[in-house]
Amino acid sequence: MASVPPHLPPQRPPNLLDMGVDPARPLLLVDVDEVLGLFMQGFGRFLEGRGLEFRVDRFALFQNIYRPGETQHLPVEEGRTHFDDFFRLGCGDMEPAPGGPEALRALSQRANVVILTNAPGPARMARARWLGRHGMDYPLVLNAGPKGPMAAGMIRQVRAPAVFIDDLISNLDSVAESAPAVTRFQMVADPRLQPLAPTAPERHARIDDWRTLHDAIEAAVF
Repeated sequence: MASVPPHLPPQRPPNLLDMGVDPARPLLLVDVDEVLGLFMQGFGRFLEGRGLEFRVDRFALFQNIYRPGETQHLPVEEGRTHFDDFFRLGCGDMEPAPGGPEALRALSQRANVVILTNAPGPARMARARWLGRHGMDYPLVLNAGPKGPMAAGMIRQVRAPAVFIDDLISNLDSVAESAPAVTRFQMVADPRLQPLAPTAPERHARIDDWRTLHDAIEAAVF
């Protein structure tokens, strides 16, 4: 769910060998927010600490931030400031998606797992610490903007099947365009968001439960 300010430039794909990735094993590219972590819950608590309300009444980010008692959401630029502050100060206060760490641990026995997340650059250390604390100490790649080019650049470095998992249709579509052979899954972890999230099952399979998703990934790459 998290987005990145548009002024951040996209990164070049990293050298996966330098990150310890075996090119002969399947590659799983996994998002963090609303896939491995309950981002909206953590961001909501952060906003409450600032005297604001986070109302999950649409599949959006800044348009869900309100001052108590008001009916018009906070201006987007103000919301973006709180978003940046959350990643600098509070993104470690987020619960993992139920079953996510366990599913990746099992899959990582036979596949490479790389975390591909859109997050501001200053959040790298906080995000890495959060992943490690919850047993997901896998290679971490920060991206800006659509994920297709970054994903394609990494997928070209392996000789085995690849899977991409994200909550946002825009990122799934981007990967479908840049790397059409990749198996794609949409996952929305927060139950409050699941009925609100746009979906395109004719293009991307959607599975919101990690136990079921684990089995689907196994079937796709092993």
